[in-house]
Amino acid sequence: MLTFEHDYTRLPEPLWLACEPSGVRAPKLIAFNEALARKLGASVVPDDETLAQWFSGNEIPSGAKPVALGYAGHQFGNFVPQLGDGRALLLGDVVDAEGKRFDVQLKGSGRTPFSRGGDGRSPLGPVLREYLVSEFMAAVGVPTTRALAAVASGERVARQMPEPGAVFTRVASSHVRVGTFQFAARHGEETTRALADYVIARHYPEAREQDDPYLALLECVTRRQAELVARWMSLGFIHGVMNTDNTSISGETIDYGPCAFMEQFDPRKVFSSIDEGGRYAFNNQPAVAQWNLARFAETLLPLMNVQGEEGVELAVEVIRGFEAHFDKTRQALRIAKLGLAEDAGDTADTLMDALETLMHQGRMDMTATFDALTHYAEGFDDIRREALLALTDQPEAFDAWLEQWRAAPLLNDATRFDAMRLANPVVIPRNHRVKEVIDSAMEDDFAPFHTLLSVVSAPFDESVEARRLAAPATDSQAVLRTFCGT
Repeated sequence: MLTFEHDYTRLPEPLWLACEPSGVRAPKLIAFNEALARKLGASVVPDDETLAQWFSGNEIPSGAKPVALGYAGHQFGNFVPQLGDGRALLLGDVVDAEGKRFDVQLKGSGRTPFSRGGDGRSPLGPVLREYLVSEFMAAVGVPTTRALAAVASGERVARQMPEPGAVFTRVASSHVRVGTFQFAARHGEETTRALADYVIARHYPEAREQDDPYLALLECVTRRQAELVARWMSLGFIHGVMNTDNTSISGETIDYGPCAFMEQFDPRKVFSSIDEGGRYAFNNQPAVAQWNLARFAETLLPLMNVQGEEGVELAVEVIRGFEAHFDKTRQALRIAKLGLAEDAGDTADTLMDALETLMHQGRMDMTATFDALTHYAEGFDDIRREALLALTDQPEAFDAWLEQWRAAPLLNDATRFDAMRLANPVVIPRNHRVKEVIDSAMEDDFAPFHTLLSVVSAPFDESVEARRLAAPATDSQAVLRTFCGT
């Protein structure tokens, strides 16, 4: 079905180690992303039973050569010199019609040489969450890994209590992480250089043309990470575990784990059950990304043309540039979300800062606020204005803000609604909806999963079903903690 190549295995071991997946007892296909498979070059899609065998690890697809990838990482600030794919196997890479290369990886397919005593399996819940959230992110234009398949294993995995197991098939521009460079650096300068040259060739060929390709690589990755985090925050997304081993060099969202979308706006919001200190809270994400990039820079210093203190200063200057890249992207997103004219940058920042304060103080749902603001922008009628004011505990203050916004340089009436709609999704994978899907799946009912998947894969549509699933959680439905499932 897919034509596999093996670009990554040109790199030296132990950046990768050959490993076979462990079979599962009774694989059953939950979902297969045929549109993505076609994009990756699949001309024929086999039946569900064959797909279940392939994407559970029971059978190796033709041409695949599974390997586990090695990496290290700072986990909540503490360095672990060897992590690696403890429950994942890279089947190989494929090249699409546009000449772009993608990795295809199984997650939950059994133990590997990097498992460190783990079972190598994945519970069903995290598989469904990653499928839903990654496909939503792709639909709204946030760089992300993609979901190709989800297969129920027919087995139980032991976590706090026994849970149904599953295997997830992930597609990524690559699986190289900051932690991969940290792992390579422990194995010597030549290993690090080989990895850096590989990344430049695969992701950032423009860096090769610069006087110092490795400093240019740092600049490219810094820009991509800044743009990515700005896009996350424009949607209220909280990654949950921004360790260096979860920071993709390609600038994609990777390893969704205990991720969540903020509902009532709170810059200090945390969902992840393991983030007890709030290290990865919503408003900490830019600073954490910058910190992770500093760890990346440390691995590149020995490769750079300029060594010593001067080389360190050059790298520090690049990392400081994160803030400018982040601010530029955030401002453009704010302009779009507020329906402002393209040159209204400073006005956008002033208005959005004030609105975020109002959303926090007024206990306003972030997605619902921007959705209602988008509809109000369509005609400025009293009914829609009242619907907006009903979202806050402080209607007078919010009403005053609406007057300031209407006095700003807005797009014209003909284009404003469409522009704002594309910046403000109707529906997101709300935490309580994801929980409902997982709860139903535990009873072998996947219909709610497929319904939610169809809606979040078209997040700007105004269907009745989308409106139903877009509703914020009630107090009794609210999900306060999310779990990664490892």
